[in-house]
Amino acid sequence: MRFRRRVAAAIATLALPLSGLVALASPAQAAASATATYVKTQDWGTGFEGKWTVKNTGTTTINSWTVEWDFPSGTKVTSAWDATVTNSGNHWTAKNVGWNGTLAPGASVSFGFNGTGSGSPGNCTLNGGSCDGGSAPGDEAPSAPGTPTASDITDSSVKLSWTPATDDKGIKNYDVLRDGAKVATVTTTSYTDTGLSKGTDYSYSVQARDTSDQTGPVSGSVRVRTTGQTEEPPPPGDKVKLGYFVEWGVYGRNYHVKNLVTSGSASKITHINYAFGNVKNGQCTVDDTFAAYDKAYTADQSVSGKADTWDQPLRGNFNQLRQLKAKYPHIKVLYSFGGWTYSGGFGQAAQNPAAFAKSCKAVVEDPRWADVFDGIDIDWEYPNACGLTCDSSGPAAFKNLMQALRAEFGKDYLVTAAITADASAGGKIDAADYGGAAQYLDWYNVMTYDYFGAWDRTGPTAPHSPLTSYNGIPKEGFNSAAAIAGLKGKGVPSDKLLLGIGFYGRGWTGVTQSAPGGTATGPATGTYEAGIEDYKVLKNSCPATGTVGGTAYAHCGSNWWSYDTPSTINGKMSWAKNQGLGGAFFWEFSGDSANGELVSAIDSGLR
Repeated sequence: MRFRRRVAAAIATLALPLSGLVALASPAQAAASATATYVKTQDWGTGFEGKWTVKNTGTTTINSWTVEWDFPSGTKVTSAWDATVTNSGNHWTAKNVGWNGTLAPGASVSFGFNGTGSGSPGNCTLNGGSCDGGSAPGDEAPSAPGTPTASDITDSSVKLSWTPATDDKGIKNYDVLRDGAKVATVTTTSYTDTGLSKGTDYSYSVQARDTSDQTGPVSGSVRVRTTGQTEEPPPPGDKVKLGYFVEWGVYGRNYHVKNLVTSGSASKITHINYAFGNVKNGQCTVDDTFAAYDKAYTADQSVSGKADTWDQPLRGNFNQLRQLKAKYPHIKVLYSFGGWTYSGGFGQAAQNPAAFAKSCKAVVEDPRWADVFDGIDIDWEYPNACGLTCDSSGPAAFKNLMQALRAEFGKDYLVTAAITADASAGGKIDAADYGGAAQYLDWYNVMTYDYFGAWDRTGPTAPHSPLTSYNGIPKEGFNSAAAIAGLKGKGVPSDKLLLGIGFYGRGWTGVTQSAPGGTATGPATGTYEAGIEDYKVLKNSCPATGTVGGTAYAHCGSNWWSYDTPSTINGKMSWAKNQGLGGAFFWEFSGDSANGELVSAIDSGLR
């Protein structure tokens, strides 16, 4: 799977010497300890930017944090982000917002502010404790309330009840969260939510607040579907129709979850792979936290038509996916880890598969978004072979990892993998035990694209996603039919194989020959990367002039491109059905036209 580096979400801050750090400590929990550090990240003379980082250095989870400090007269905070900052004279207090109060052991979180003046913070405390990182006196944050139960469900309302949270000073009230946004604050342990839409899915959770105004962790969530008929179209058939949604697409590509609705694609797919989570130190982890769960959406940008608020526990792509699933209940979402850039971490993960699987489930089932994800996808490029880096973990490593994931996630979660389509003699399909691993997986996303491209600068020109071989193909075994046959030959059932489609083209420049097999001088110019361009651009800038091996190519001026069109996709889907495949998948949504031409072709072709 291709992975382009995303555009930075914020201006990089300046590095400062260690002498600029001020240590704080500890949370208000007897068995936990914590530190906080302050750094002045920028100073422009008339003002400055400061940043605090709170880190849980203990062995138990911290459920909330409050940092307090004194500024000398003349120094003050003018604006802040990722924390609620208030003051009484020269004494300043920063409290976590809803989404960043919970810190697991070893985790850290930062918040920042702009200020004026030249002073540094003093008399620092964290959750009322001393500044030495040791334990602190009482005033614990509340515990999580029990997961709500639903009753009295009608077309437009539902009654929610939950067991109370506990706290050393008593509970003040509860925030009721619908699809991650606060809809009510109550003093009892029940609430009736009204004004709902009939036949619609909602997700509810609750969060307690104590008499010191500290909020605890969010409870587990319960899914509720109101009665009555939904006006949304029925699920699109029994074949898997899966698309990758890329995390970094919200930046330069300006592609958001709502685009799946406006393009008409959401009603025509069955699954979404959210790409990519990272693999670090042998564990799964969220990559871009801002895009994933912090980016705020305005009403016109969001799927629900409601604006995010500063204090809701979940924002960003995850919350938008939650809203999408409420609108289109048939869609399942998987969290995909790895990809071309992040596959280097799988070798270490394979040394302790059980620990890796446990870390992945902790990310997928994080209480803030546990209702968003229905499974996990592993995109290891490539086990016991070379991609961006080379792996030497052995032919059994992939199977062992898949076995551990299935054992950890159980039968109720989807467990899938994106795998090589290299069916050449002694190629990547032969490097790992894909046949043995298949028993633990729901399906394989066979990456039947990127066979040929302008990394071979002088050519020969060839389609990057041929369905079948053809006379003059540069390398045998580099086509979809060979890959599917090779995997079937290793014992993978047909219905566990999905055919891959690229929503982009690959191309060369300096080409004089229209037919495949011509010479070139280098990669053609692309919007984001040389030698690659989205279908939505190519359909107009360089329309297809021929087909070969079941896919299209185009020669325009001195450029030569290959890409799939609605017509060639229709042919590939017919082939996939005749082979008894489980369906198809594609990389990735933002390459399609604004009205979802390619998604429509996959949908109609698999019916």
